[in-house]
Amino acid sequence: MAILLTGEWTLFGKDEYFRKFEVYSMEWPPEISLDTLSLTSAPFGGLIAVVRDRKKVVKIQGGSKPVISIYNAAGVFISSFVWDSGHIIQMGWSSGCDLLCVREDGQVLIYDMFSNFRHKFGMGKEAQDIKVVDAKIFRTPNRTGIAVLTTANTIFLVNNVKEVLKVRKLPEAPGPGVNNSPSAWVVVCEDRSSRVLFAREKYIYCLSEGEAHATILPVNLGDDSCMVEDLAVSSNYEMLAILTNRGKLWIGSVDGIICRRICDVRFTSPQHTQMLWCGTDAVVINWGKSLDVFGLDEEYISYMFEDSVFCVQEIDCIRVISNHSMDLIQKVPQDVRDIFKYNSSSPGSNLLAASKQFQRKSHRANEYLLLVKANLFVAVMQCIDAAGHQFDVETQRILMKAAQFGKICLDDCSPENYVTMIRVLRCLNAIRHPKIGLPLTFNQLHTLTLQGLMELLMIRRHHFLALDLASFLKMPDSSKIQLHWACHKVQQSKEDVNKVAQEIKDKLGNTKNVSFRDIADEAFACGKHDLAIKLIEYEPRADLQIPLLLKLKEHFLALNKAIESGNTDLVYAVLDHTGKKIGEAEFQMAIRRYPLAQALYLKHCAHHNKDLLKDVYTQEDDHKSLAELSIKECLDPRNSSTKDALLVAAHESYKRAKLDVNAQLCDEQMKLFKYQRNLEDKLKTAFYGLSLHETVKKLLNVGEIKLADKLRTEYKVPDRRYWWLRIQVLGEQEEFVELEKFSKQKKNPIGFEPFVDVCLKKEKKIEAKKYLPKVRDELKVQYYTKLGMLEEAAQIAYDRRDLEALKILTPLCDPVLKEKVNLYIRTLAK
Repeated sequence: MAILLTGEWTLFGKDEYFRKFEVYSMEWPPEISLDTLSLTSAPFGGLIAVVRDRKKVVKIQGGSKPVISIYNAAGVFISSFVWDSGHIIQMGWSSGCDLLCVREDGQVLIYDMFSNFRHKFGMGKEAQDIKVVDAKIFRTPNRTGIAVLTTANTIFLVNNVKEVLKVRKLPEAPGPGVNNSPSAWVVVCEDRSSRVLFAREKYIYCLSEGEAHATILPVNLGDDSCMVEDLAVSSNYEMLAILTNRGKLWIGSVDGIICRRICDVRFTSPQHTQMLWCGTDAVVINWGKSLDVFGLDEEYISYMFEDSVFCVQEIDCIRVISNHSMDLIQKVPQDVRDIFKYNSSSPGSNLLAASKQFQRKSHRANEYLLLVKANLFVAVMQCIDAAGHQFDVETQRILMKAAQFGKICLDDCSPENYVTMIRVLRCLNAIRHPKIGLPLTFNQLHTLTLQGLMELLMIRRHHFLALDLASFLKMPDSSKIQLHWACHKVQQSKEDVNKVAQEIKDKLGNTKNVSFRDIADEAFACGKHDLAIKLIEYEPRADLQIPLLLKLKEHFLALNKAIESGNTDLVYAVLDHTGKKIGEAEFQMAIRRYPLAQALYLKHCAHHNKDLLKDVYTQEDDHKSLAELSIKECLDPRNSSTKDALLVAAHESYKRAKLDVNAQLCDEQMKLFKYQRNLEDKLKTAFYGLSLHETVKKLLNVGEIKLADKLRTEYKVPDRRYWWLRIQVLGEQEEFVELEKFSKQKKNPIGFEPFVDVCLKKEKKIEAKKYLPKVRDELKVQYYTKLGMLEEAAQIAYDRRDLEALKILTPLCDPVLKEKVNLYIRTLAK
């Protein structure tokens, strides 16, 4: 096995190796030829877009318009479309698997991987006017950007194609300008900004956002007469490679300060087609049918191919695409090298040998175990890690068996790393299948993250695989996958609305964190009105249902849902929205069918729009409510100038409602208003708007006793109320002599307790005592207590044998009286 594995290896320097192995036999049509086609592919096992290369003369088959075909990394056809939108300057892929096509007018057209046009944006008016001659598409883990070069050698840049907030113009590089185009240029992307390295003759200029002028990179190419021919930056944007027309290759840091290597490069005919980085360890130059690999020190190897190849830069390798296969070239990972290297004595290598001997039931297994015993844990981890870097399933299995064997021999070894790698390997093997076409390495998966992988699978519509993997990998939340599937189902389905909605409901069931509102929103966005209504029915939360129903203009269905929810705030919100969207008359007629909604609507109008409330009552012939509304407005102090008119309106409404008693009361109130005006004219003080009670009291206050008596008689004010008013007014005016005279009138309807109360209110105890003998017997204890006459109160309570009253008095008494009261209590208790 070691010989077979290392047969793919090539020594790279003193102790490092590179390996090249086939991942896929390409499944695309036999007429595909890289000699006549232009390819673009994305990192992380990205899709491949293929179009006829206009720079090459080829025999045209079919129509004259170019066709852009999209394949997965294994060459499995996905989609295609006819390009009829002008000359393409550059194509590339976004991190969301969208194909970006840059035209010479600066327009960027975006298609999804299934050839559906998404949208487009421009790189600005200036770029449109002076035309684009080249473009670069650059990526970070979170975003994709575009930079374009115009005929005037100016560069315009967009940092994020998902949110084109601003097109930035970079500073111009010094030089003749139009007559001296850059020999090479590349984008260096950082966290929040991007800059361009712009090569002109032997100089490399750094054009940064926000800077007014370009700066020169301090790069010493070792030849003053050379010209920069190509630039390449590593995937982490930390390393730079420079190729000159004199055959010099400079490798160093992206700021140009650190130089790792300068070497000579062989020149062949034709010129090189690509220069790119293999991870951060080596630079690869593609000469068409051969690849030269240069390390950071003195390492060098070369690979030959039968046909022309196209290379794709990855974070830890390169993918090499030919007419017939897709190969992967990478530096051999350290643990793989240590285990399988010839004559290796690493712990992992010895553990693998022990495992093989154990499988053969050989005693030599124990010998190898003794060699590795001191480093058994390290050996186990080496085998687990090495398995992660293998594409061959059988090699993975052998390494994991070795790890399992070593783990059993350890006294205390957590199975977590082993179990995790088993799951990750099954995941990697599943997505590497040609039908899926995601040839990710272990390092790429670690960078992409499992969540990022799920996003890729969803975008590629492998929803069921994503669900299976999420379940197998114990990922906490798979609801996003189900939601994405449901939205895709909504977008693509042309079946019966009820059938589609029911299928989505059956598949999702009561899945947590999946809102049918989101799915219905997607249906609405796709113009599928009926499907959106059907889906929103499955949403259990009314507060999520109603906004979408209102967007769908299903106002009364939304109203019904709000009423069923019992949430009056929702009902008010629907009523407010609906009232603004349809005519008032139609709205008022429609809500008759919803008694609760109508009641809330009327309540709202009562507080905020009384004119509208009157219109509703008039339309409904609700004369009683109209009258009551007029009465309420009449009682409002702010309507003092219209009280008469409001009373007349109330009187008429009560008449129409055949409520004669209420109409008569309105008449009496109008008479009172008239009487109050006469009083104002006569007494020159305000009476209008007062109640009958207040009017009588005010007359008593101003000493108009006869007028008060007359008003009392005319409006049949009860004797008890009138006496209360007389006593209250005399007490407030401290007319205690008149109060005493008044108390001697015959037929007292309220007793003498109020006389005591008004005297006490003015702290006139002597006056109050005058009325104590006339207080009713059952209240004497209470009123004697009010005046502080506790001994007399106790005696009265004892005489009346009122045990409860004595108990209430006890805490109020001084010690001597308390003893006497306690004696009364004991006596009565016998």
